Amino acid sequence: MSSSVQENNKRVAKNTLLLYIRMCFILIINLYTSRVILKYLGVQDFGIYNVVGGITAMMGVLNSAMTVATQRYLSFEIGRDDFERLNRTFCISLSIYIILCIVFFIICETIGLWFLNTQLIIPPDRISAANWVYQFSIFAVINSLLTDPYNASIVSHERMDVFAYVSILDNALKLLIVFCLPLIPLDRLVIYGALYLLVSLIITMIYRIYCIRNFRECHFRIYRDTKLFKEILSYSGWNLFGSVAGIAQGQGLNILLNIFFTPVVNAANGIAAQVNGAVGMFFSNFYVAVRPQITKYYAQDELQSMFKLVFRSSKYSYYLIWTVALPIIIEAPYIINLWLGQLPEYVVDFTRFTIFISAITAMSSPIMTMAHATGRIRTYQLVVGLCQILILPISYIYLANDFPPIIVFEVSLCMTLVAYFLRLYIVKILIPTFSIKEYMREVFVAVILVSMLSVILPYYMHYRLPVSLINTIFVCGAAVFSSIISIWLLGMTSNEKQFLINLVKDKIKAS
Repeated sequence: MSSSVQENNKRVAKNTLLLYIRMCFILIINLYTSRVILKYLGVQDFGIYNVVGGITAMMGVLNSAMTVATQRYLSFEIGRDDFERLNRTFCISLSIYIILCIVFFIICETIGLWFLNTQLIIPPDRISAANWVYQFSIFAVINSLLTDPYNASIVSHERMDVFAYVSILDNALKLLIVFCLPLIPLDRLVIYGALYLLVSLIITMIYRIYCIRNFRECHFRIYRDTKLFKEILSYSGWNLFGSVAGIAQGQGLNILLNIFFTPVVNAANGIAAQVNGAVGMFFSNFYVAVRPQITKYYAQDELQSMFKLVFRSSKYSYYLIWTVALPIIIEAPYIINLWLGQLPEYVVDFTRFTIFISAITAMSSPIMTMAHATGRIRTYQLVVGLCQILILPISYIYLANDFPPIIVFEVSLCMTLVAYFLRLYIVKILIPTFSIKEYMREVFVAVILVSMLSVILPYYMHYRLPVSLINTIFVCGAAVFSSIISIWLLGMTSNEKQFLINLVKDKIKAS
């Protein structure tokens, strides 16, 4: 292994560690925040906030599409060590964001407003509050859009310590505003939306100031580079199609549940999403650290190093989620009831299916990044995106025929698996030297074996032991232990084990 590759691996490990320290703080804060929000808002208002915020999140698909594009182009230019082109890329990206904000505002204040007031099932006495929350959410998304080029710079430069500190502050402030709710003698749903916007403004301002002071390319100037403008816009356009597909799985299904059922079902979906978000942090922190390296390897034409990183990161992404998810999947009823003080209908099944879907998506993410690194994403987004978008009409047909709400998650899980295998086939077309056979042997077979072996012990204990707090702790501990042992025995190559051993030894010597 070359010294540059070893250095990159150490950088990924360091950044991942920083992000995991951040995650531990955020996870504790978020779990407690969710319980307090549900207590102060109630199930109905919590469901309303979830579905109303989902409308702006669905419109905010523009945000997701441009974020991926900006990070790809910035990481690519950093890999090529071209500052002038890097600054030009940042400034043109920010110009595109400004245009998108105008488009987003117009769509939200016309189609979105109509949809909120005519199509969603919201109690008449809460329509006014829902509209206030909707307006606050619009401005929060616009604020986020205008900050994304700066955040993309932080990720591309791999300054993960900044995310660690600012994210902890962000979540601490969000917990603080929840405790402010009973102190303000106004509608709690409206006040929560307003205070959430205020926190968003504070955090994004911190990110902008940091980037302007530390990264030269973040000094905005007007460039007239039609070719680069069209290139980034075209890339973002195809990525937008893929982002719409992702929204179809998330907020689109959330709105379908509201149309066919009640806000209580949306509340169950919102709780499941929060549990999944907490579990997903174990993957996302690692993925944020890995993603720039994949693009930089491609920019430097180091394809074999890129393939090795993609194989490892695909496996580890799944392992990180599985290790945390297995205890929750097995002990979901007791854990959720202990966490919230109640167990809303459908929430256990929603949570389990959502976690399974996220585990598959996490394993697919490095493949997606490799496709994005090529810059040729039209076929990828068309095929995979169409596969994901089909989830919405298929789910609608089932719900229209009186199927229970869990059917939307069953459909989503099946289509996510199909999309996973399609990604591999398309990447093979984009990068002919990529070996699907090698990927399946090193990644897919490994995660299947780890999953099958790790469930045996905790499931046996779950069904043999009576329900209690101490037994739940034992089962969860057994699930984590079983996952770790299974990963070490069946999920890692000898080289990966040796690298991990050496990394631990280096840390011990350094301390």
